[in-house]
Amino acid sequence: MGARARSWGTRWRDRVAASDPGLLRLAAGLRTVGAIALTLAVLSPLGADVKHLVAGAVAAMVATFAVREKQRGKQAVTLALGLPVALASVSVASLLSSHRVAGDLFFVALIFCAVYGRRFGDRGTALGLIGFQVYFLSLFVGATSAALPGLCAAIAVAFGCAAVARFVLVPQTPAGILHRLRVAFRARLAQLLGAQLELLDAGPDDAEKALAQVREGTARLHETAMMIQSRLEEGTPDESTARLVQRRIADAEITAERLGLLVLTARSAERADTLALHLPGATVPGSGRLPVHDEATDTLRRDLGALRLLVRLPVAEVTGTGPAQVRNRLLGYREEENLPRASPAAQEVFRGIGEAARAVLGLRIALDGPQDESDDSPETARSREELDAEDAAIGGAQEEGDEAEEATGLRRPTTRAAVQVAVGSSLAIVGGELLSEHRWYWAVLTCWIVFLNTASTGEILVKGYRRLLGTVLGVIAGIALAGLVGHHTWTAFAVVLLCVFAMFYTAPLSYTLMSFFVTAALGVLYTLLHTYSLSVLVLRVEETALGAACGVVAAALVLPVGTDRRTNELLTTVLDRLTDVTEGAVEQLSGGPPADLLDRARDLDQALADLRAATQPLTHPVTPLRTRRDTARYVVALLETCAYHARSLAATAELLPTHPSIAADPRLRGAGRRILHNVGAIAARVQDEAAEARVLTGPSIAAQLKPGVPGTPRYGRVTDRVLRHLQRLDEAVVGLARPLGVAVAPPGQ
Repeated sequence: MGARARSWGTRWRDRVAASDPGLLRLAAGLRTVGAIALTLAVLSPLGADVKHLVAGAVAAMVATFAVREKQRGKQAVTLALGLPVALASVSVASLLSSHRVAGDLFFVALIFCAVYGRRFGDRGTALGLIGFQVYFLSLFVGATSAALPGLCAAIAVAFGCAAVARFVLVPQTPAGILHRLRVAFRARLAQLLGAQLELLDAGPDDAEKALAQVREGTARLHETAMMIQSRLEEGTPDESTARLVQRRIADAEITAERLGLLVLTARSAERADTLALHLPGATVPGSGRLPVHDEATDTLRRDLGALRLLVRLPVAEVTGTGPAQVRNRLLGYREEENLPRASPAAQEVFRGIGEAARAVLGLRIALDGPQDESDDSPETARSREELDAEDAAIGGAQEEGDEAEEATGLRRPTTRAAVQVAVGSSLAIVGGELLSEHRWYWAVLTCWIVFLNTASTGEILVKGYRRLLGTVLGVIAGIALAGLVGHHTWTAFAVVLLCVFAMFYTAPLSYTLMSFFVTAALGVLYTLLHTYSLSVLVLRVEETALGAACGVVAAALVLPVGTDRRTNELLTTVLDRLTDVTEGAVEQLSGGPPADLLDRARDLDQALADLRAATQPLTHPVTPLRTRRDTARYVVALLETCAYHARSLAATAELLPTHPSIAADPRLRGAGRRILHNVGAIAARVQDEAAEARVLTGPSIAAQLKPGVPGTPRYGRVTDRVLRHLQRLDEAVVGLARPLGVAVAPPGQ
């Protein structure tokens, strides 16, 4: 019973860790709710009225979510600087409350400065956000000169309580966040292995669903790896440790993704294309084939389950010889003589399990320290020796990144966005005041928000649509909550706290849900301020629609950046990063000097993530351009396939100095030349439609590396895996030519 309880507890912890990597959303919600609750607890005994309680609660929320730096010292400095900014903002708003034109002009100027401040990094963004939100708060509570001292006191208390909540009640350190992200990575890795096991067992009717779960698990694992990458610098004691963790995370991610492809091939009647793991809706190869039940496949199912258990098992629970025996058996599959008698496809899966077990072993050593070696088999001892050699070699190559040429003037993104928001906000003020003399500021808030973290007209349109939908649904909820809460002050504040927590917990998942909870909370706040009515909530919807429309108009007419232009720029960046990774990996595999390939690979991943986000207006379910949507999804899926093979080549190249079965082969330099030419041709076409560069085709990569060429290493010295990745990368790059309109030269030209 104790073992069962521990197993249930482990599964529950894994589920929570996987659903919220690093517990970042949970901490954000708890920290904000804690700051608001503490502010109310301090202000209430001082006799503050409802208006000051609302002002303090909103200011505490702003002071909490505006600060985004990762290091606690920088957070404290930003929070300290934010208080005078907030006090200045509320003071000006109060003094200009009776001068509408001057107040509107100052509000527009403040909006411009707040958006322009993003160019100064997280601190500039935070201070601009605090200034804008506190001015908005002043309009919301109706700040006047007479009420200014009380409002300033409430805001000062709110900032102090926000500091207590951040540094005392819900403290987060970079090392602690990184530790929780690593736990989430292992939990998501175990979930992915479980999805792969279900795919192996899925019948014809369930195969599509099982493959979709594998795709989702692969994407979630990659997302966690990217989050870990972004926290390594602050969360590790030194650079060598950061590089070691980066290496082991990359190994585990690559081997897990490769294992999914091998499982897909093993259950199909044909070799699966890597694209099937990245293209939503792609059919399962040979999906009509029933799962096979024989001795080899039964062993395969058992070992996939055993690998998943090894990943999930905490270090504290690794006791006895059982886990060691399972680990030894799985690592033994790296040797040909230990492979079970099975079909070639099934044997590839066993090899993949062996490589994944090695990655898991390396992950445990890197994250949890040295392990017990008393029960090691010879195969496990060899794996440890390889890992030790790799660890010793890590930290050699470093690169100085080239500084990108920064745009100036109106070409700078922050300047352009500031001008656009200022124009859109001016339109929103005029239109909002025509709708309501007292609550016009909701239109301005919506116009401001739709420009946050957006860079094209299409992105702004999609964000505005989501905010409007969430607002409409939130109005319905606000009506119900206002009727239930009535004028019970503390019950109403409790409901607001629940809505605030839900808002921050769901914000990274769904902008519509976040808008829903914001609007629902506002319905309760209006009740507290004795200004609630159905007409007020309907006006909220009208002002939101107006603000979104003003934002779209400003983005479309003032220094516009079309979705096509934005996606083309990001696509060019992805292709450039793909060239960097592929060129560096091929050069190192050909005997060239070592380079920092994993950092290049992560730059490629980040560029691809930016492109994926920018194509959301094209791939949104409600888009009327179905063909264009399908093309965008196909191009992104092909690029994800290219990135996977490039990452794998980079990881293999970094093993070159230490791995006994990999040796440099100068012929790879020539084999990779065609791939690099084709990527460059596609990039030139994307940048300039008049470009005449053509994609080259020809014999397969493997055919170009025939053995027996005098003066070169034997064919067997270059692993089949390197050749397969090069071949698949070559095919995926050629596949990009058709949807992007690049001419393909006939073979031999």
